[in-house]
Amino acid sequence: METKLVRIAEISATSKHPIFTSVYHLINEDMLKQCHKELDGNKAVGIDKVTKDEYRKNLDRNIKELVQRLKNKSFKPLPSLRVYIPKGNGKKRPLGIASYEDKIVQMAVKKILGAIYEPRFLNCMYGFRPNRGCHEAIKEVYQRISYGKISYIVDADIKGFFDHIDHDWMMKFLEWNIQDKNLLWLIRKYLKAGIMEQGKFEPTEEGSAQGSVMSPMLANIYMHHVLTLWFKLVVQREMQGECFLVNFADDFVAGFQYKSEAERYYKELKVQTSRQKFEQKVRAYKNWIYDNRNRPMREIIKELNVKLIGHYRYYGVTWNGFVEMLKYYPLAKPKTYYCLY
Repeated sequence: METKLVRIAEISATSKHPIFTSVYHLINEDMLKQCHKELDGNKAVGIDKVTKDEYRKNLDRNIKELVQRLKNKSFKPLPSLRVYIPKGNGKKRPLGIASYEDKIVQMAVKKILGAIYEPRFLNCMYGFRPNRGCHEAIKEVYQRISYGKISYIVDADIKGFFDHIDHDWMMKFLEWNIQDKNLLWLIRKYLKAGIMEQGKFEPTEEGSAQGSVMSPMLANIYMHHVLTLWFKLVVQREMQGECFLVNFADDFVAGFQYKSEAERYYKELKVQTSRQKFEQKVRAYKNWIYDNRNRPMREIIKELNVKLIGHYRYYGVTWNGFVEMLKYYPLAKPKTYYCLY
């Protein structure tokens, strides 16, 4: 199994645009048993409460049945269990805890994705990678600032990055190098598996839950396509002065020699509501207004304002229209509540 992964990594490293059409078969009994062996048995359990020790009692049978379900595509991931852990700023970070069997399968997928993408990730990426971490990222930034011509910094933290990864774009990015329909099917299954919180199921139309074995790899693949490649192939080529990028998960620092070029980059990172999500919101509002059309106008506008403020707080969009109606029933004005920089 390891030999095959090494070969995949070699092909990925030496090909300009490698395409892998048959890798799903690598998720066999040997790989899944190896993943079971590597998993930490002290981690939190998922919604089925199955531990590593319990799964190990009938390991051979469990793995055989799992392989069969994966082969005939009757395999269905369980929803992740939503838990919250405290953050340093007093807030809480949501995590998704998968079932133990799902952790095994996710680790197998992670190994395959790692073999394909690790050779392709740029050196500026430091999050969730072998022999790299936050200290190496900080050192890179320090050296760039101390010994280069860098005078201006753009420091960004993508708010809610893991929870709002676009599934359609995620799959498009994967399809650029992976055309194994079975593996893509399995990854999409996990993206759409849903969340259980306080006994209630919530579908996952976007995002890849933090805490998932596979999530860090998917996050890196996403950032590779939307941030680091863009910086290398577009930003760097357009800049006259020295510049650099250091990325760690949903955080990144970009440095520039000239102020005008730092400001230009900053403006190009402007947050906008995606057209697809915007249209979905408009349709949802239209349906809600239709369902509540018989209520008093004052109540409708009051509740609509609550919905609009929630939308504005996340997207910070501007909205013009309904001019005549606004004279009588003013809506909450859009405002940017959060700045990413």
